[in-house]
Amino acid sequence: MTALWTAADFSQAIVPSLQPGGIGDVFGISIDSRTVATGDAFFAIAGERFDGHDFARVALDAGASVVVLEQSRQPDFSDLTERVVFVDDPLKGLELLGVAARRRVAGKVIAVTGSVGKTSTKDALRAALAPSGKVHAAVSSFNNHWGVPLTLARMPRETDFGVFEIGMNHPGEIRHLVGMVAPDLAIITTVVAAHIGNFESLDQIAAAKAEIFEGVVEGGAALINADNPYADYLSGVARENGIKTVMRFGRADDADIHLDGLTLGANGSDLSVSLMGDRLKCHLSAPGEHLAQNALAVLGAIRFVGGDIAKACAVLGSHGATKGRGAQHRLSINGGSVLLTDESYNANPSSVAAALAVLGLHEGGGRKIAVLGDMLELGDDSADQHKALLGPLEAAGIDMVYLCGPMMAHLWEILPIAMRGTYAKASADLITPLKASLRDGDTVMIKGSHGSKMGPVVMALLKN
Repeated sequence: MTALWTAADFSQAIVPSLQPGGIGDVFGISIDSRTVATGDAFFAIAGERFDGHDFARVALDAGASVVVLEQSRQPDFSDLTERVVFVDDPLKGLELLGVAARRRVAGKVIAVTGSVGKTSTKDALRAALAPSGKVHAAVSSFNNHWGVPLTLARMPRETDFGVFEIGMNHPGEIRHLVGMVAPDLAIITTVVAAHIGNFESLDQIAAAKAEIFEGVVEGGAALINADNPYADYLSGVARENGIKTVMRFGRADDADIHLDGLTLGANGSDLSVSLMGDRLKCHLSAPGEHLAQNALAVLGAIRFVGGDIAKACAVLGSHGATKGRGAQHRLSINGGSVLLTDESYNANPSSVAAALAVLGLHEGGGRKIAVLGDMLELGDDSADQHKALLGPLEAAGIDMVYLCGPMMAHLWEILPIAMRGTYAKASADLITPLKASLRDGDTVMIKGSHGSKMGPVVMALLKN
């Protein structure tokens, strides 16, 4: 197996302040000692709840070819004379390795951000580009201050297409991350009120998302949602950053990747698309208009980086939603068959409304049941934002609603009696009443912010 990094290239990239002895070639990168395999490099990153230095010896025992430690901790590891390097900051060392990885790749790199749809778009790109070359992208979100450099550092030299998701909770975060990624193409899926509690306005969120354009390489491009109110603003910022190719996707008349027609179904969608003037039809196996919009961005990106559009469409026809973001499961429960849609990874008003719309598409006589946890980081407007979900619930024809969390209590107060299932302060307290109520033909959708812990509710049903 070819090394991801030779020992010499690895040392040169991270610039050790001290290297007592030899290190081995590197075949993988890890920041979690539990995942270390023989030949991996382990970076001892310190987090809020852990310090990687506490597990450095565990990583060495697991076969790590090198552990990267902080220089100030050298006295704690003075007995280690091989397979160890010391740097000023292990996270900074990981970033340097990521930058070196990007520098040596000749393929095209795509960066994706947006208030919603980042991971789904990244995953769809990874799948749809596969027939066109060697694709590198993180399996999970990995869109933060350690996830992006980790994904970069793991990128092989032979990569034809790199796809990176870039997230943020505060201004300035995208600027730092996109500087490492240096994309050929930057995509903004949309701008809506996600993490609004960390910003003074939606305008600030748009400005923070627009930071992605600052890292685009010369000759690169921007791809923007034409249907978003900030489309003109984002296009302007892209051009201010020297990006000459600015493309738009959506239903708007000026969209370069235009949605000419859309047939929505509970199990997928059929799209008619004008792609830079070329007409094509594409079937999506994952349902929902929001995923159809993501697909437009995917097709536009593949066109720009030179991928095979026909093969990409074929892949999208079988590429389902991912765990926590619309993945569906057929359950046998209480003597009947129940369809579960797992949207448990995260939530904001826009994404909850989209998930409810998909739930409303289901037919077959059974009940449509929504199980919702708090949407977090919505700031002073949070109570009203939760109450506002009554509109999407009624529009989708939802029959029964289960709610948990202090903010969802505001929705519970105005929920019609006929729609009330159970309210609980914590997600764990929904499991028993929800399971007991399910019957043959029901369709259940579970969604909430990650901190609302809706994932365990999904797991409880899957383990039934």
